[in-house]
Amino acid sequence: MSTLAPTLQAFFTDRLARQRHASPHTIAAYRDACKLLLTFACQHTGKPPSHLEIADLDAGLIGAFLDHLEHQRGNSVRTRNARLAAIHSLFRFAALAHPQDAAVIQRVLAIPPKRYDHTSWTGRRDHALLALAVHTGLRVSELTALTRADIHLGTGAHVSCLGKGRKQRITPLTAGVTAVLHAWQTERAAAPTDPLFPTRRGTPLSPDAVQQRLTTHARTAAATCPTLAGKTITPHVLRHTAAMRLLSAGVDTTVIALWLGHEQVATTQVYIHADLALKEQALARTTPAGTTPGRYQPPDAIIAFLEAL
Repeated sequence: MSTLAPTLQAFFTDRLARQRHASPHTIAAYRDACKLLLTFACQHTGKPPSHLEIADLDAGLIGAFLDHLEHQRGNSVRTRNARLAAIHSLFRFAALAHPQDAAVIQRVLAIPPKRYDHTSWTGRRDHALLALAVHTGLRVSELTALTRADIHLGTGAHVSCLGKGRKQRITPLTAGVTAVLHAWQTERAAAPTDPLFPTRRGTPLSPDAVQQRLTTHARTAAATCPTLAGKTITPHVLRHTAAMRLLSAGVDTTVIALWLGHEQVATTQVYIHADLALKEQALARTTPAGTTPGRYQPPDAIIAFLEAL
């Protein structure tokens, strides 16, 4: 095993976990960056990840990897810079233990983040609103009525809302949505009773305003996703998307009904029919592959370590 592998392991177990007390979200983000980098380096050097040396990850390879993220994987500049930040952190740690690779490490650390246009205040608000809408499936009236006190971002992160019939319901939040909402709340110094998604004047957004913002963003997205062109995207479509994601994940319809705040489980049955229709369309387009499955190949040792984090 090369010197890179134990350095990488020590970076996660000693540097991040023990010394810096990094959050699980940070460790997961750094892990994903390292997995992508090692996979890319393996393809370009012909070496298994466990046999890579620090010298193999020189500035030329790192630069090619960053270009790969943007142009082949379609990552944003922000994501590209986040991956670079993880690599810089790893190389700063490696510099302490591998002075013989100082020249390579310094050239990698000299790679600057890429400049990008920062989003506006309304853009960051809309990002948080739409991320919450797609994940929770809240009705537009429920979204616009949320206050800061309705969002709980600690252990067991969730959103509490007052739905139809003045029925209270709680919906759990994923780590990704929690991070977006945490950044949005940190940006605004507001009282617990203030709207979670306000206008510039501090008043709650109206349902019509949410529709207008969604239409604007859908039009922008259509430039890179042509299938959106000509489609009418409404807040209810986001609610439908949340239901279909849960159904595709194998969640029982009774749970989906509770998630969406349906009074009758029968209301949720429409998603079952829609899911079957999608499966029938997919089946009609498939043909037998006529190939035999390949033999199982165990994962590389260092990749297995990263996946186990």
